Amino acid sequence: MRDVAIIGIGMNKWGELWESRIRDLYVESALAAMDDAGVDHVDSMYVGCMSGGLFVGQEHIGALMADYLGQAPVPATRVESACASGGAAVRLGFMEVASGMSDIVLVGGVEKMTDVDGGGATYALATAADQEYEAFHGVTFPALYAMMARAHMAKFGTTREQLAQVAVKNHENGSKNPKAQFPFKVTLEQVINSTAVADPLCLLDCSPVTDGAAAIVLASVETAKRLGKHQIVKITGSGQASASIAYHSRRDLTFLSSTEKAAQAACKMAGCTPSDVDLFEVHDCFSIAEIMVIEALGLVEPGKGGPATMAGATAIGGEFPVNASGGLKAKGHPVGATGVAQVIELTEQLRGDAGARQVKNARKGLAQNMGGTGASATVHILEVE
Repeated sequence: MRDVAIIGIGMNKWGELWESRIRDLYVESALAAMDDAGVDHVDSMYVGCMSGGLFVGQEHIGALMADYLGQAPVPATRVESACASGGAAVRLGFMEVASGMSDIVLVGGVEKMTDVDGGGATYALATAADQEYEAFHGVTFPALYAMMARAHMAKFGTTREQLAQVAVKNHENGSKNPKAQFPFKVTLEQVINSTAVADPLCLLDCSPVTDGAAAIVLASVETAKRLGKHQIVKITGSGQASASIAYHSRRDLTFLSSTEKAAQAACKMAGCTPSDVDLFEVHDCFSIAEIMVIEALGLVEPGKGGPATMAGATAIGGEFPVNASGGLKAKGHPVGATGVAQVIELTEQLRGDAGARQVKNARKGLAQNMGGTGASATVHILEVE
């Protein structure tokens, strides 16, 4: 396989973008990524989008975006793996360049989630759960993650304060990110006393409904060197795994097996372990998710994620910085775009372009993106040359 580099990145500011259509969001970010790369054409496109049909009534996303970007007739494919759609799109783009099938591939992710009301958004997101055994009975994603949180608390003694600290830390980081939907700080007390959603989770434990897009341009390292626009950041490892969607089929509600397996595959390809990585962007759709992800990655033992977070290990400047971008919690979570945006944050960090949230001496990063309650997961390892 050929070595693959990220030669361009682009992302719009995320939020409730009422005046923009889904195609506008995508094209804005894609053009920014192509401009950053210094290219005016691509050989192929992948578009991560979880549920364009339910959110805006638009399917056939790949061809639509190729047309409006002015890149038709290049092959363009929509990728869906629930909230891991962006990460899965990155993996396919990586594989296409690595295989030699294409030299320059554009990977984007997009979601326009605010064109429906809260009930419509809840229904669309619930399609990532098991429809017959979970959604049919009215179980929503906050409730599903609340069950995971309660199981984790019962098994390991994880505290409400430890859950809340995830949000406090990520809002601290997000306050330094100009692209974040919620770039403000919160206190432990504000998180714990925010509106109850599903016990023990409150509003400030939950990622928001978001409009947004993100895009990267991938190319061979040889092409990156020829263009010479940026310090070379390579994708050295890629892994993907799946697990049971429905809770009743799982051995353990407190462990994310798909994340563990995807990380093992990515690290094997990259020839490293998670302890070799300098910073992490992970899927903190709810506060309990970040705690469980760092445990599944092997950064701490099962049950130690809460205490590690409380002790500052995951903060910028901590032992293993997690979600310097602000994560899904503060940056936002347009579900199809999240996995691509994680790669963008790592690329900025490895280039040394992350500004006030820069992690010192960042040379290697890991992005973990998952769908639903962990039924699918992707992990990518990035390194600066």
